[in-house]
Order: sequence, then C-alpha cells, then structure tokens
Amino acid sequence: MPHSRITDLLESQRESLFLWMPVFFATGIAGYFANPAEPAQGLAIALVLLGAGLVVLRPRDRIGGYVLASALGVGLLGYGYAALRSETARAPVLRGHYYGPIEGRIISLDRSGSNAPRVLLDRLYLPGIAARETPERARVSLQGFIADTALEAGARITLTGRLSPPGPPVEPGGFDFRRMAWFMQLGAVGYTRNPALRAAPPEGGADTWVFRQRMRISRAIMARISGQKGAFTAAILTGDRSGIDPGVMQNLRRANLAHLLAISGLHMGLLSGFVFALVRYGLALVPALALRVPVKKWAAAVAIAAGFGYLVLSGANVATQRAFVMTLVVLVSVLLDRPAFTMRAVAVAAFIVLILKPYNLIGPGFQMSFAATAALIWVYEGLRGNRMRGWLERRGTRWLKPVLGVVLTSAVAGAATAPFSAFYFNQISQTGLLANFLAVPVMGAVVM
Repeated sequence: MPHSRITDLLESQRESLFLWMPVFFATGIAGYFANPAEPAQGLAIALVLLGAGLVVLRPRDRIGGYVLASALGVGLLGYGYAALRSETARAPVLRGHYYGPIEGRIISLDRSGSNAPRVLLDRLYLPGIAARETPERARVSLQGFIADTALEAGARITLTGRLSPPGPPVEPGGFDFRRMAWFMQLGAVGYTRNPALRAAPPEGGADTWVFRQRMRISRAIMARISGQKGAFTAAILTGDRSGIDPGVMQNLRRANLAHLLAISGLHMGLLSGFVFALVRYGLALVPALALRVPVKKWAAAVAIAAGFGYLVLSGANVATQRAFVMTLVVLVSVLLDRPAFTMRAVAVAAFIVLILKPYNLIGPGFQMSFAATAALIWVYEGLRGNRMRGWLERRGTRWLKPVLGVVLTSAVAGAATAPFSAFYFNQISQTGLLANFLAVPVMGAVVM
C-alpha cells in the first residue's frame, strides 16, 4: 500500500482515535497475561512512565507518528498497569491441604455446583497456620448442618472442614481459576460436611453494610415470592443468585437466556430511564419549578444517583459497571447540553472497567458483554437512514418495528457472543434467537 494511502487511512481515523484507546490499553493488558514470566516491579513502573511519556509527547503534526505513539504508549500503560495491579493483589495462598477448625467473617454468599450454600470468608483464623501464611480469604461449601443464624451477612462462623489451594485448569489451555483467585485474594477453597455455627454476631462497618442490605432485601423478596420465581426476582433486583437452583441456571445458559440474570443495560436502562422520566415530568407538573429551574438536568442528576445506588446494591459486576458507565455518559451529556456518542460511551466504559480490574479482560463476562454491546451499536448506527427504516415508518407497517427490533437485537447479540460461548462453555445455543424473541419483550415490558 503506498505511503499516501496509509497516511490517508490514518488521517481518516484521527477523529475516531479515542475509540481505539481502550483497544490499545487492552492489548497491553493481554500482553502482560500472555507473558509466562512476571516482570520486575521496577520494570512495570518504568513501562508506565514510558507509556505516559509517549502519550503526552506524541507528535501531533504527523498523523503516522501520532497514531503509532498513541498505540505504543497506551499499550505500555496497559502492560505496566496490569503488572502493578497484580502485585498489589498479592496475598498469602495456602501451601498445602488443611483439615481442621475454620473461623471467619461472611462477606459473600452464593451456591456451589452441587447446590450447597457457599460462603466467602475473610479475617480467617486457622489454628496451626501462622498469621503471615493465613490466606486473606477462603471459600467454603457448606454441605452439613447450618444453624439458623449462621449465614447472616457479616457474621463470624466456625466450622471444621477441608481447605486446599485454588486448583489448576482441568484441561490443557482451559480456564485457570488460580488467576481469578489471585486477584480476589482468595487463597483457599474447600468444603465441610460438619455443622456450621455462628461464632459472633455481624460486625459493623461499611465493608459489609452493603452486603447486609442486599441479603436483607433478597430474603424479603424470597419470603414473599416462593420457589424459583422469588429467587429469580431477587437475582435481577439485588444480584443475589444464591437461591437459584443450578439446574435452572444451566437451562438458562442452554437457552441463551442467562444474560437476563446479569444486571446490565436492560436493567440499568429501565431503572435510570424510569427515574429520569418520573422526576422530569413530575417536576413539570409544578409550574413554579418548571418555569424557573432546568428540570431536565435535575432529572438527570437524580437518575445518576439512582443508577449508582443500583450499581452498589447489586454487587457491581462487570456487566453492571459497563451499563452504569454508559448510562452515566448519556446523563452527563444531558447535564452538559451535549449529544451522547454511544460508541464513545462503550469506549469510556471499557476503559473504566479495565482500570478498576485489569483481569476482567480475560474473563468471559467482560468479553461477551462488550462484544454484544459494541455489535448492537455498530449495527443500529449503520441502519440510520436506511430505506428499510423509512418503509417501516409508513402506516400499516409500523407495528413491525418492535418485532423486527427484538429479532435483530437477539440475532446480533447472539452472533457476537456465540464464539465466546463456544470457547468458554463448549456450547452454542440453537434456540437462542427464538427464546430471546419471546423472553426479552416480557422481561422489559412486564417483569422489570
């Protein structure tokens, strides 16, 4: 390709260079995780400084040098930043197998593959293990008797069980749980068939307050709605999936409907949009306010607060973070009287999620969530001004728009996530399009 054509191609991407920044950053993070050897901490700091220098001093008069310096600089930032975050997550890992008393504070609750309650414990006490060698956190499946008050959020429990270090992949090149455990500071996993008893009441503190509120709301929901209906309701409102039967979860995955449980764009958009409309039109009914204050901006501010509260309450997983950041970009655009650029919102969300937790990049949640979102935005932006869109606006065919919208959304999202589903879960849903066509409208218009 001639030099002039390369220059023209790069010049055409100047305005879109920001959209490539998270790609460069993610490439650097991927390079770190692909490296079989851990870089020295001094080298990681040097790479961060070098990357920052390239970004700041990049030549703006030559487009080729500008793009190259941007890509290299942001990539080095991603590599060095991931290495530094990996070092800050360092925590003791259990050296061998342990059997004996286990005491710790409950900071999370879910269910194991065998449908047993599973607790995540911190502030561990393991008799016979030195304090400097005691893991920061341990995850234990409770397969024996559980006292009525033992599973209260923030409570200390005591039990006798088996612990071991996080295990390696079960197949060559398979999912390595040890990497995720490292960043979770999870140094031991195990189970018990003995009774689990409460050793002390819940401790105060902001670190467990949100978890207690989530579990309190979740249990109140499941007390009023019995069975798996209540468990599903609690999951989509609080992010607590501890009541969902593993068989039900597996069926949702097979039907390509598991995304309905992930608190993501559907949930965050409906909540924030409802709050925004409620506040805006509610204030508009008061002439003394509507004529004197910018009610639209007030509504946007309240919607941001509501979305943030939902983010915190639901556990702030990857999909929820992405959805909140994109919602935040749109609502901040309202506050600043600026148009909201949807693909830019995806780029900002990817940057923020990777800065918070670089290891999210190598997880299926991040990859599937952003693949589906980016594909949907790309397709729908391409349909703007399309002849088919104008044909659907005509009288008599307008009713086809929502129907085709659901079909197109399901098809695009399914196609974008299918490769990841095949790679990570060894399956591709054959009924996903039909299942989503039937379920998504009910989920959005009725359930939520």
